[in-house]
Amino acid sequence: MRIGFAVLFFVLFALPLGAESLLLSFRGSVLVIPEDNGLESDPMPVLPSAGAALAVALGGPLWVELSLDIYGTHYRFSDNLQRPVPAAVENRWTTVIGFMLGPQLLFRSGLSETTALRVYGGPVADLRLCLIAEDLNDDEQDEASRQTGAVADYFWGDTRWLLPVLGAGMDFRISEKLALGFDLRLWFPLYKLWTAEDLPPIEGWRFSGSLRLTIL
Repeated sequence: MRIGFAVLFFVLFALPLGAESLLLSFRGSVLVIPEDNGLESDPMPVLPSAGAALAVALGGPLWVELSLDIYGTHYRFSDNLQRPVPAAVENRWTTVIGFMLGPQLLFRSGLSETTALRVYGGPVADLRLCLIAEDLNDDEQDEASRQTGAVADYFWGDTRWLLPVLGAGMDFRISEKLALGFDLRLWFPLYKLWTAEDLPPIEGWRFSGSLRLTIL
């Protein structure tokens, strides 16, 4: 994570933001993390998420983009399922803050003078910070510590932090230096190919829709 931020800050300060070879974007998203755990889980998280992306031109319609999204939600560890499950506030033991960071190969093509199409994909690391949930009673701390440790071990084990993404979006120029657009993204639970868990088919997938403001 530190390396990713270092690269982002280097590019921000080393290259002129007004250059045609550089695009800086900010986005607000609705992130959906579907679950199928029956009564063992609270409803699936539908979360607000904030993010930014920095794209550098490679030549022609090809760009490379460094993307970061941040979200937060609650979990508890299910001893029956032996994995974390979403938890409502009244049932939570662990607060998870996720930093989804990764480079992406971006195809960007102008459809007109004011409209551009984007298609992109690449590896994403979901760097999840697992913390004991806030506002628990003193007599709950031991169980919260146990559960938070189990949640962290699961999310960081067997490369479950690796979630490749595919996305598409459009940008509409609203001024000489600004474009307003949208994104649709899908993250893949690649780790399911090598873990031996008996997981529901929907487990690990993620979806989002975003509004995006780009500095041209």
